[in-house]
Amino acid sequence: SLTIEKVRTITMPGDYTRCPFSIGLFVGSAALVTYLTRFDKPKSSAASSSVVLPDCQVVFVVGGPGAGKGTQCALLEERLPGGWKHLSAGDLLRAERQSGGELGDVINKKIANGELVPSSITVKLLENAMNAAYDQNQTTNFLIDGYPRSFENMDAWTNAMKRHTIKFMLNFECPEEVLVGRLLERGQSSGRSDDNIEVIRKRFHTHQQESLPVIERCSKQGVTIYKIESDQTVEQIYSKVVKLF
Repeated sequence: SLTIEKVRTITMPGDYTRCPFSIGLFVGSAALVTYLTRFDKPKSSAASSSVVLPDCQVVFVVGGPGAGKGTQCALLEERLPGGWKHLSAGDLLRAERQSGGELGDVINKKIANGELVPSSITVKLLENAMNAAYDQNQTTNFLIDGYPRSFENMDAWTNAMKRHTIKFMLNFECPEEVLVGRLLERGQSSGRSDDNIEVIRKRFHTHQQESLPVIERCSKQGVTIYKIESDQTVEQIYSKVVKLF
């Protein structure tokens, strides 16, 4: 079944409740400042010297771990007309960790523990990926998978990216035991440190505690929310999701 909760006007004002633990612990750190400063330095490549990202259309895709966000985004990217690009916040963070950047160890520890990374880092990685997609293929439609997950995420997006239009939000919902089973199966081949029973349950509870209130706030502030029951087959879910575009 597909439950739709729809509000017409799409806005994201900036006076959200912040996550004081994440802000206090990380944003003031010298490593974070160094990291963001590095991103703001001009690139020498010809590709980046003249590219200006226009106003884009964004669909936020949220849900618990193992809810099928990435699978559905990959199908939408492959099948939808109009050039939609799938950007996974988690994958971008993992790639940055593996690249040996200044905050790689911090990102690694946070992901391994099922915790949230400082939003300023995530937004900068998303912005860079959007720029790269536009530079390569003139892409202006983006599926942003796994974001926003906290009020701090929302605030960081509003501060840096508010000019982009939020088309709507997809919220994938699935029972905890189904999610656990999916991720344990994935963990047999994924090599991901967060695909183990303890971290999976912690990630699910983090989603319940932090992400669900964000979804509710988005709805109250005018973002259109589509609730997707994702304890079905991949194609059954896709047949419902694609009709929303």
